[in-house]
Amino acid sequence: MSELLTTDEYKAIAAKLDLPDQAFIDGSFRPAKSGKTFDTVNPATGKMLAKVAACGQADVDLAVGKARDAFEDGRWSKLHPAERKAVLIRLAKLIKRNARELAVMESLDSGKTIFDCETVDLPETINCLIWHAEMIDKIYDQVSPASDDHIAMVVREPVGVVGLVLPWNFPLLMLAWKIGPSLAAGCSVIVKPAEETSLTALRVAELAMDAGVPPGVFNVVTGTGPEVGEPIGRHMDIDAVSFTGSTETGRLFLKYASESNLKEVTLEMGGKNPAVVLDDAENLDRVAAHVVNGAFWNMGENCSASSRLIVQKGVKDALLKRIAAHVREWPVGDPLDPVNRVGALVSDTHFRKVASYLGKGPKIVVGGKAEHGFVEPTVLEIEDRDAAQFREEIFGPVLSVVTVDGFDEAIALANDTQYGLAASIFTGNVKRAIRGARAIRAGTVTVNSFGEGDISTPFGGFKASGFGGRDNGIQAHDQYTQVKTIWVDLADDAPDAVD
Repeated sequence: MSELLTTDEYKAIAAKLDLPDQAFIDGSFRPAKSGKTFDTVNPATGKMLAKVAACGQADVDLAVGKARDAFEDGRWSKLHPAERKAVLIRLAKLIKRNARELAVMESLDSGKTIFDCETVDLPETINCLIWHAEMIDKIYDQVSPASDDHIAMVVREPVGVVGLVLPWNFPLLMLAWKIGPSLAAGCSVIVKPAEETSLTALRVAELAMDAGVPPGVFNVVTGTGPEVGEPIGRHMDIDAVSFTGSTETGRLFLKYASESNLKEVTLEMGGKNPAVVLDDAENLDRVAAHVVNGAFWNMGENCSASSRLIVQKGVKDALLKRIAAHVREWPVGDPLDPVNRVGALVSDTHFRKVASYLGKGPKIVVGGKAEHGFVEPTVLEIEDRDAAQFREEIFGPVLSVVTVDGFDEAIALANDTQYGLAASIFTGNVKRAIRGARAIRAGTVTVNSFGEGDISTPFGGFKASGFGGRDNGIQAHDQYTQVKTIWVDLADDAPDAVD
């Protein structure tokens, strides 16, 4: 990305934005069939940004019908892989050309800081699309070892029409995580953005048309979970659903699939992720920087956030002192001010939920202030390991700290949760690092760092954090393809023809 602008320059861009407010179906914007709308609000100011189409069952049916027509006639599904690749690369280039507009739109709609939108979300979105585009002609089918009289081919085919249900915490990036492999595979997609953050998905759909994605292939249906999400989950002509969001909602999609057509379902859900710091960890200042980044990046509105710090007692005091120092590097305020690292929580409802965890027993080591939609980075020292702050996914900038005596206790506590999405372990002993990483029940475990891997590594969770597959990596393509065996009999053993 280019150099960051000033607050005034970002606000000037914001004032000129033409915000999309209608569903995108069959290659064009259109209102909800009911004519209904809902307000999308800037969480940093409380001001309305746009009235967005509030779609329902009829709009989902229309989008699915158009997507099915597109899939069956092969305008995208049967396009040569090199042609699909070229289109997706053009889309990535168009997003890059419009990146600043999209970054400002994302910040306004979600409360995310412009710093994160410019330096993380947009670059990663572009990289994700290019990576999956490049995979199109690099994932090979197989020939199994059969006899001399047979050829057995194992081939991938696009699964068909796919529902892509997005969260509100990373609207653009999660869109890319899902459309990248699904469009690469040749599927037609119905995107349901979160009600709170619909704008950038609509803009990307428009850019996809400009890039050459045919009508009917990339549809965006806006609205609530009950009015749009559930109809997608229950639709008899949707072949698969990929969902990112809460565990509670994820369970519903399994129910919807079981009660409809048993569509494929992939779920990436919640987390209460541990950061384990042992007393032989090296460079506590660096450890503190990683812990703070893991806990407070994106206002803690991150399923892989390091929300539980499990620290061995010999280094606890020294580590907390350094954490407090690093928190000062995370100023809170106007998301369009590039100095700020913590913006507004996504909605008033979510703000009130997060704020409710503060001041309810645990000792506040750092922070604790919550007002007008903003919550400052907060560190809580926990005595009761059954405390809600230590057990429940807060999804805000709140780090809960528990002290342990040794390695075994730390690993047991890390695993003492219904979740298993991500974790980190900090130690100077390579054997303890590998033993800990193997013992922690999580889809991604980082050693001496916070992170999620990158686009090349699969991302998803164990236990209540994930189901049915992975995002990112080659494995992401498995969500959107079916594997078929083609068995060819070559034997020349037919009887002679009768004269």
